[in-house]
Amino acid sequence: MTSLVAYEDSDSEDESSKEDEPVHPNTNPGSQVGHSQGWQGQFGLSSSFQNRPVPNPLQGRHEAVQCSNTTTPGTLRGVGSHPLTEPVHPQSSRSASVNSSGYAVAVKRSQPNTEVVRPYIPKRQRLAQQDEAGSPMAPQGGALSDQAAGSKLLMEVSESVRPYLGRQCSGAELPRRVRLHIQAHQGPVNTVQWCPVPHLSHLLLSASMDRTTKVWDGAGSGRCLRTCSSHSGAVRDACWTLCGRRLLTGSFDHMVHLTDVETSQQVFKGESQFKVTCLALQPSDPHVFLCGGFSPEVKAWDTRTSKQVVRVYRAAIQQTLDILFLAGGKEFVTSSDSVSRDSAERTLIAWDFQTSAKVSNQIFHERYTCPSLMLHPHKDWFVAQTNGNYIALFSAQRPYRMNKGRRFEGHKVEGFAVGCEFSPDGTVLASGSATGSLHFYDYQSSRAVRTLQAHQEACVGVSLHPVLPAVAATCDWSGEVNVWH
Repeated sequence: MTSLVAYEDSDSEDESSKEDEPVHPNTNPGSQVGHSQGWQGQFGLSSSFQNRPVPNPLQGRHEAVQCSNTTTPGTLRGVGSHPLTEPVHPQSSRSASVNSSGYAVAVKRSQPNTEVVRPYIPKRQRLAQQDEAGSPMAPQGGALSDQAAGSKLLMEVSESVRPYLGRQCSGAELPRRVRLHIQAHQGPVNTVQWCPVPHLSHLLLSASMDRTTKVWDGAGSGRCLRTCSSHSGAVRDACWTLCGRRLLTGSFDHMVHLTDVETSQQVFKGESQFKVTCLALQPSDPHVFLCGGFSPEVKAWDTRTSKQVVRVYRAAIQQTLDILFLAGGKEFVTSSDSVSRDSAERTLIAWDFQTSAKVSNQIFHERYTCPSLMLHPHKDWFVAQTNGNYIALFSAQRPYRMNKGRRFEGHKVEGFAVGCEFSPDGTVLASGSATGSLHFYDYQSSRAVRTLQAHQEACVGVSLHPVLPAVAATCDWSGEVNVWH
């Protein structure tokens, strides 16, 4: 049988006896057939290897040979149309194969690369590092140190808060001037909130219509520590969980997310089938929360169950503006956008959390919507921000009557979802305004005690610090966040 491979330096098959002769160093490696005894001994190949059926290398198939005296296996490279004419370098190894005529041929195998393999860095990351460092070869130690410092602030007590931990609040102090001015977002900021856990209260949360939620070092440097951009729509509401380690966010993309602040990983993800505008955590159970929005339904979610939605509360309304749990978490109040002749039955509704039944729907008898609700920290009262440019006061116990002799006036609402909040001791009530001002009211007398011009646009959110005296945070409709002291 004749061979399918033509050899330039062999005239007959009688010269096959020369296979045992060593290859001369000056001989062209590309014209040699590597079947010598020394070649086999070098790679630990036995004589039976030549009789093993191996696919034809000319058909693009290979068989890797494991070498006993090599430490790192090489990568087997594909064989071209002329495998024997390729130059063989002195440092490259060979693997044996057999053609259709039974002749063993030498196939070059590439050696492993001895150069140091550098990790791939995306182009955007490289450009960002160049902009921060000022040169393309600048070290990354500064960026790593900043990241480590940011992670430390998310987990440990801030030095600005530590001296005030454990102190008894003797009385509310009011801020006077701006300490930090932050252009935080590219869209309107809907809410700001300090972390409720005292030793983590230096963290400030902001949620915006630009689809992002940010965590700031509000009591310190004012630096952004985390940015969560998991939503595809505007983030309408956001709040801290009771442990201070997670964020609950609701968006116009119909989604509700529970995100770990330290790792930025999503712990829970639910679809509500409507645009989410308000959220409320159950005070007695940290795994349960309520969400409402552009729907006549309010849904109760449990992050521990596969079903997720555990209860549904239905009312003859079009939109839920805000949700407020009363003391103990057994009942809650919802506000709607109903302003018809009989809107007194739907403006504010009190619900029983366990049975999903309406407890009372004759609470607010004036034809104004209530964009935000807030519970007093120590007394059985809650307030409702109204579009009548005043804050109404209600009893937090049945039958939830309104105190008609006391109301907090002086600010403007004018269609904005202007928020309000009590001080930690409950003696001061703070409210934003559609004119951009910040108003402070004495809770007992209902009179205004201080007014600050906080923003140029509508001031829609305010949060008083739970530990630091005379510290507050505000946000406006232009994407600005200010920290006051």
